[in-house]
Amino acid sequence: MKTEFSARGAVAPWLLFVISLVGVVVIASLLTDIFEKKQESRYSYIKTQEIAKGEPDPDQWKANFPREYAAYMKTLKTSELAKVSPYARYGGSESISKLEKDPRMKRLFAGYPFGIDYNEERGHMNAVQDMLNIKRLGDKKPGSCMTCKSPQVPLFIEQHGAEKFYNTPVTELVDKHGFKHSISCADCHDSETMELTIRRPAYIEAQTRRGIDIKAQDQNLKRTDACAQCHVEYYWLKETKYVTFPWDKGLSVDSIEAYYDSIGFSDWVHAETGAKMVKMQHPEYEMWSSGIHSRSGVGCADCHMPYTRDGSIKVTDHWIRSPYMNLTNACLTCHRESEDEMASRIREIQDRTWNLMDRSEVAIIAAIDAIKAAIEAGATDEELADCRNLHRKAHLRWDFVSAENSMGFHSPQEATRMLGDAIDFARQAELSATKLLAQHGKLEVAALTK
Repeated sequence: MKTEFSARGAVAPWLLFVISLVGVVVIASLLTDIFEKKQESRYSYIKTQEIAKGEPDPDQWKANFPREYAAYMKTLKTSELAKVSPYARYGGSESISKLEKDPRMKRLFAGYPFGIDYNEERGHMNAVQDMLNIKRLGDKKPGSCMTCKSPQVPLFIEQHGAEKFYNTPVTELVDKHGFKHSISCADCHDSETMELTIRRPAYIEAQTRRGIDIKAQDQNLKRTDACAQCHVEYYWLKETKYVTFPWDKGLSVDSIEAYYDSIGFSDWVHAETGAKMVKMQHPEYEMWSSGIHSRSGVGCADCHMPYTRDGSIKVTDHWIRSPYMNLTNACLTCHRESEDEMASRIREIQDRTWNLMDRSEVAIIAAIDAIKAAIEAGATDEELADCRNLHRKAHLRWDFVSAENSMGFHSPQEATRMLGDAIDFARQAELSATKLLAQHGKLEVAALTK
């Protein structure tokens, strides 16, 4: 019985051979696949042609970086996708008139070109054309206007200096110097090493004044620096046209206001109230700096250009767009909630911010009406100083949120604080002007005409 059992339990030699052969083939295939993936990942950048230093034409980078090039070209189509995506309800990349969408802005910016022409910006690849189409800048746009619009800017500055660039008219830059390429590869990358590089003087100068050496930043911070050199608040003095960031006292709206106050700066005098006003310019970096993502070490590229995979290769997605359009890669790598939950959080933040912005505008318009009535009642400049200053403070905070391109999402608590202060300062301005009406015996008349 023992011999019979052993015979029945034995595995045929041919079957052992087949099993062993299959095992060898599987293991060999697995090792080959691992090796190929390692090699593919190692050689994700294959240099097929030389790229000139600072080459501004993205087509010249295409052969070496086909994945990145193909993704970046999609920024030209963001407007088309925005039509079918809910993310664009408060902004996006559709070229629309903000003045038509919100007619109150005509009075909020009374006396300033933004009250005549103010459009939603499109994607990076449209930057030069959109800038040239802006009516409010007229035919005498200084080079300062093109500072962040083209990779040809750093080349010009390296050859001729920043002062020369800022004072060269845009028409001359386009017609004589051939400026035509919109924001692309050379704005962020060194063509020899592919390392991230910061090439805008104003950012380097501002961070240096703050005691920050951007050359010593790690890779994660450099991924934010590349964006922050342009997505900021800035100004230039009429005499020099030199682009400067108002960060010497800090990045908050209060610090920026204190800086402008200390140098007596204003962009224009409001046509209805006579207040000396400041126009905010897309302060995304400043807003982000006060938010939870900044404190958690999450930078611009993590959300707007998240890592993606092409086979075994991990690459940065160069289709720069709202995280709302790419929730899985942009949000769910850190957050464990569903796409629906993340989308709901974004909408809640943006809806709240928009509602507060709307209330801020109502309050600022009421202040404008009251100050205008006080002027008509005969109030002097000395008497009007307080309400004009309050108007400036209210407008600056509302505009900080309005001009910043996240509808509060980059720092929800800070956006809420600023808009709450904007409403408060606007109502204080209205009250101050109303007291002047009473002093000049016009309060009852003003009340009856409202």
